[in-house]
Amino acid sequence: MPRRDPSSDEESVSPVRETSGPVIEQLSTRVAYQTRYLRMNEDQIRRPDGSGGIYSYVDKPDFALVIAAENGGFHLVEQYRYPVRQRSWEFPQGTLPGMAAADDPEYLAREELRQETGITARQMRHLGHLHCAAGLSSQGFDVFLATGLTPGPAELEVEEQDLVHRWFPRAEVEDMIGTGIVTDDSSVAAYTLFLLNESGATAGRR
Repeated sequence: MPRRDPSSDEESVSPVRETSGPVIEQLSTRVAYQTRYLRMNEDQIRRPDGSGGIYSYVDKPDFALVIAAENGGFHLVEQYRYPVRQRSWEFPQGTLPGMAAADDPEYLAREELRQETGITARQMRHLGHLHCAAGLSSQGFDVFLATGLTPGPAELEVEEQDLVHRWFPRAEVEDMIGTGIVTDDSSVAAYTLFLLNESGATAGRR
């Protein structure tokens, strides 16, 4: 069967849909549940067709994720993730304590890298901003590439007491992603940004 050429369509659809305002209207909001780590909001909403409903979502501050690269490989951390009941290899990532929002994402990235691995970076390059679960949370994250690395002592929080830090060759990291050893969606998405940036596909775009 021949492949359809989208460029031949009379009406092409842009991959970026621009709107003049929210498609779903917020009528009211209340905090249904809150801890020092997250807030669950419950909003009364109105959809485009006029029907009403409830939208519940998790409100959390943005976090920073760091791809620390050197010697043809990357630094990963592994820790137990309670909600999925398994250990998880990931790029270093995290938020400020409590519900504090980071005014400077690069500072947050540097602190997370230092605290989880002991590493400090001479250069920190911003690769992009992503949303990790846009259908159920307001939380997003900034991705940074750290180079010019210097080792040092880690400073783990009590929640990170089981955390393991290890350097992997690039080929092994990609194999871990491809075979499902790395299942952290934020790490996989961040690595995609890294590859696009490396190839020049994101040059000039922020």
